[in-house]
Amino acid sequence: MRHFSSMFNGLARSFSMRRGKNSSNGDGREAAETMAKDAKKHDMILRSSGFVNVDGSNNLASVCSKRGRKGVNQDCAIVWEGFGCQADMLFCGIFDGHGPWGHFVAKKVRESMPSSLLCNWQETLAQTSLDPDLESDKKHQRFHIWKHSYLKTCAAVDRELEQYRKIDSFYSGTTALTIVRQGDIIYVANVGDSRAVLATNSDDGNLVPVQLTVDFKPNLPQESERIIQCQGRVFCMHDEPGVHRVWLPNEESPGLAMSRAFGDYCIKDYGLISVPEVTQRHITNKDQFVVLATDGVWDVVSNQEAIQIVSSTPDKAKAAKRLVEFAACAWKKKRKGIAVDDISAICLFFHSSHHEVSLVTTSK
Repeated sequence: MRHFSSMFNGLARSFSMRRGKNSSNGDGREAAETMAKDAKKHDMILRSSGFVNVDGSNNLASVCSKRGRKGVNQDCAIVWEGFGCQADMLFCGIFDGHGPWGHFVAKKVRESMPSSLLCNWQETLAQTSLDPDLESDKKHQRFHIWKHSYLKTCAAVDRELEQYRKIDSFYSGTTALTIVRQGDIIYVANVGDSRAVLATNSDDGNLVPVQLTVDFKPNLPQESERIIQCQGRVFCMHDEPGVHRVWLPNEESPGLAMSRAFGDYCIKDYGLISVPEVTQRHITNKDQFVVLATDGVWDVVSNQEAIQIVSSTPDKAKAAKRLVEFAACAWKKKRKGIAVDDISAICLFFHSSHHEVSLVTTSK
């Protein structure tokens, strides 16, 4: 970890030297991308089904992604332990692509978002002075640093994606649900209709779900109002009652089932946005784990069912796989005649009882 720490300190110094100067953050982004490459070499990053549990960390992350019946799997995920070379930090994210190039868009956003966020976070941190004597104010400031960093990152990622000529994202896009754990705080950023659900013990000792995110569907009042103001349209198809989609003003296209996404530039001028909702949660001993999953899970599994499945899995490393397999079976029972969606989940446990160093990948 010493090599990582020196690299992080170098990144911090590069930002400190540039404070107040009108220069791009290209150097910082390059350093952040180098960190990501080194983290991958040291088995700190997981990008496929499996689990990661690094020695000395309280985190254990279980990941599983299963292809549906619609073609190539357009879901993908990432877990980065020791995010930014910080021992108490972890980044994880789940991405749900759609459209002809959706799988490429999802992987591109997965690749660019962590390093971009790390760069923007460090740059914002270097420009902000925290008063060590004001603990409450420090927590408030930390949240705003992460929120500002996320807003800047998502805008940059969407802008870069539009300019990336190797991927045609005009009619394709992806959602993005990510979490940064920093000590006993988690920062959640959501673009789209994937969902994060926390499992916590209530006062009577029962494990209960707490939904941490909003499913950004087009029929939500604040979302439909924005879309309509931008001349977009929101309505359901006759053969899909209850499934609201976003449409161009004068075309029966593209019919997106979410109101926020990266890409999809055909409708970005008509109300679709890539602005994340950013929230924070203080983790206590009552909080056991959080589930991040694509709508392939939540379309057929309730929040309560999800946390019960995960909590009842004896081997935490296999929790995500068990949840995904349950959802796949539920699709066949509850959605007969409808093609099974791609199904993906990350289960992040806060108080891991594992102590060995392990990063294990499994075939999807």
